[in-house]
Amino acid sequence: MNLPVLNEQEIEFLLYDFLDTENLLQRPRYHEHSKETFNATLETARQIAEKYFANHNAKGDSQEPTFDGETVTIIAETKQAWDAFAEAGFLAAHYEFEKGGMQLPEVILRAAMAYFNAANVATSGYPFLTIGAANLINEFASDAQKETYLPYMQSGQFAGTMALTEPNQGSALADIKTKALPQADGSYRLFGTKMYISGGDQNLTENIIHMVLARIEGAPAGTKGISLFICPKYLVGENGQLGARNDVKLAGLLHKMGYRNTTSTVLNFGEEQGAHAFLVGEANKGLFYMFQMMNEARIGVALGASCLGYQGFQYSLEYAKGRPQGRHPSNKDPESPQVNIIKHADVKRMLLAQKAYSEGALALCLYASSLMEDSKTAESDEQRQQAFKILDLITPMVKSWPSKYALRANELAIQVLGGSGYIREYPVEQMYRDNRLNPIHEGTEGIQGLDLLGRKVPMGNLENYQLLISKILETSSQFANDSELSDGSTKLVNAVNRLNQVTSHLMAALAKGKVDSGLANATLYLDIFGHTLVAWIWLRQMAVANEKLKAREALSADQIHYYLGKLQAGKFFIRYELPQIYANCDLLESLDSTCLEMQEDWF
Repeated sequence: MNLPVLNEQEIEFLLYDFLDTENLLQRPRYHEHSKETFNATLETARQIAEKYFANHNAKGDSQEPTFDGETVTIIAETKQAWDAFAEAGFLAAHYEFEKGGMQLPEVILRAAMAYFNAANVATSGYPFLTIGAANLINEFASDAQKETYLPYMQSGQFAGTMALTEPNQGSALADIKTKALPQADGSYRLFGTKMYISGGDQNLTENIIHMVLARIEGAPAGTKGISLFICPKYLVGENGQLGARNDVKLAGLLHKMGYRNTTSTVLNFGEEQGAHAFLVGEANKGLFYMFQMMNEARIGVALGASCLGYQGFQYSLEYAKGRPQGRHPSNKDPESPQVNIIKHADVKRMLLAQKAYSEGALALCLYASSLMEDSKTAESDEQRQQAFKILDLITPMVKSWPSKYALRANELAIQVLGGSGYIREYPVEQMYRDNRLNPIHEGTEGIQGLDLLGRKVPMGNLENYQLLISKILETSSQFANDSELSDGSTKLVNAVNRLNQVTSHLMAALAKGKVDSGLANATLYLDIFGHTLVAWIWLRQMAVANEKLKAREALSADQIHYYLGKLQAGKFFIRYELPQIYANCDLLESLDSTCLEMQEDWF
């Protein structure tokens, strides 16, 4: 079964109807572009994704990278994909023309990345990380550092990584042990071990630029003593000339259940004289700097999860259309023809859930990318600040919700295929394994829940929270009297009201010092807020589809079916999914301590 890497109609709808990306052309930065150039970029991404990425998705999974003690070897098709991606200019697509880029909006770049993720999420990891590392250097490094590294990362000669995690410190970055010793020439020597470093070694590029968090000798304990360093695999001279091999050694490759073609590495810094490294920005501000790459990566991980969920949905949909089995319960004639399983109500339920999860997740990710764009290029300071505030608030949900529910979509895709679903001859088995990593990548659900409830919501006396809630209620009020949308509008308002009650209750508990009990069920809060947020995203999509259908006579049959499908998936999410928040709301409001009070000996 050959399917396109993504449904182009879906991308068109999200970019130009749901988000009105064409309006970005009014901003000075994008005056030289047009909708045609945006679409040409997306078409190039689609073609490269289908030709150079999709062709080795299964092969990269079955023939994962190897390490012989000296060299990492990755299947040759990965290098071809990297080169095609770089030669098309995607590594520098969002940079200014004068910096060698295409000056494309962030949301167009991320929509292009969706094609690569859908085709091969593991191989896409290499450019994804390189773009993030380059953005970090571009934002915070010195001019000399930018000149030394950026041109070669943008051209594809160098790749990039983020090196945060240590063997005994996952998300607890405050406790990292990697140390940096200052040198007389202003550089540093790093000593320590980092693990789970995606892309930490490979044979795709001449060099790898590691962005490393470490603690300068004598720095304060905790997060206030963390600095950020550039640590290249090979030292870099003038004009990108490679120098000596740095004291960064690959200790070994880790073998994952998914994303197998992205190397996962353990790196030792300073086995000999110490790894040469160069401080980025000011000392002890490294975690602040790194949060840019981490937050960018969180949205990117969510986008990859969404695309995997969407691919599984598309595949299981086509399978269900052509797989005859059984008859309707009302049909008692054993000699009558079997019906294709898509005719069964429960299969429709599973397909509707997949559609609601994956299309809701994809819309959420592109909405977040549009906020990132607005925070940089919106016309007024107020608009830029508002976009940043909402993005800052919702990032934990953007990361976690698609990672959880697009994975659930993959689980349902396997169920639709039945016995075929869990054998490797069918792709949904790999999609599930690949996607299972995403609830852990870039911070687990638990970490995102603590971040949302403990930091993001209370920030500024709930200023950002109230800003988002006002926008959700504004949308709901617009459609309160619309015959097609009023039910969804009412249900969304009810959910928001319940969320407000729970939030007020939890904020009061935290204000009284009940920190442990108040945050004990933060993951449940993350889930109910995420569901409410995605219900808003769905109501907005439904509103666009409903408006399009008012000119039904001008639409093709495929367009009519597409918009009716949007309405039905939105109804499903709001009627079947959104009500599930209420049980968790009751638990949260009661400050239930079952989990907190459980003793380890009782297990």
